[in-house]
Amino acid sequence: MQLFTEANERIETHSFPATKRELIEAYGDVEISLPNGSETIGTALSRLGKETYPNAEAARLAVYGAVSDKAIGRKYYSDRDPVATGERGYQQVSF
Repeated sequence: MQLFTEANERIETHSFPATKRELIEAYGDVEISLPNGSETIGTALSRLGKETYPNAEAARLAVYGAVSDKAIGRKYYSDRDPVATGERGYQQVSF
């Protein structure tokens, strides 16, 4: 992901296994640019429980999974979900 370039580079250089706490201390202030704002690696990882990551890939995936809803486009939007029986469904919005 282009938005995570600096975060990825920093995590790649870290020595593993590493705990969530170690990663926050080392890279917690690194900003992650998101489509609707930004947040730090520390903010994202602080949402997770006590973890030890065996490698950079596991740590990277944890950061990806822990970012806030600033990382998504329109919330609750899907043009692929069928409307349930008895519901009116979404009203189409034209941009």
